[in-house]
Amino acid sequence: QVQLVESGGGLVQAGGSLRLSCAASGSIFSINAMGWYRQAPGKQRELVAGITSGGNTNYADSVKGRATISRDNAKNTVYLQMNSLKPEDTAVYYCNAVLLTYLRGSLTRQEYWGQGTQVTVSS
Repeated sequence: QVQLVESGGGLVQAGGSLRLSCAASGSIFSINAMGWYRQAPGKQRELVAGITSGGNTNYADSVKGRATISRDNAKNTVYLQMNSLKPEDTAVYYCNAVLLTYLRGSLTRQEYWGQGTQVTVSS
């Protein structure tokens, strides 16, 4: 069983910063990619930022220049640093991981999601 546990959300004023963390644990052979998605009320879930095992990153246009994704492979943890936050960044942020895990004795590629953490940016 694999779990993703997020932390770091909360209420912040516009222009402020926050750092989200997501730690993966359980029966993990290796993690291919990790990322952060967000979903605002009434909107579809969207990619915020992603990072591969090799450190390649990609960002949504809406957060480029304001967000930095990083990971600690030894800790199976991914971070999202967001600066100059705007009210439109308000959403539930979800951690995502694509990884190799053992299922029924076989090494299998699976995708997992965290439970989500609320980020609210006040104007």
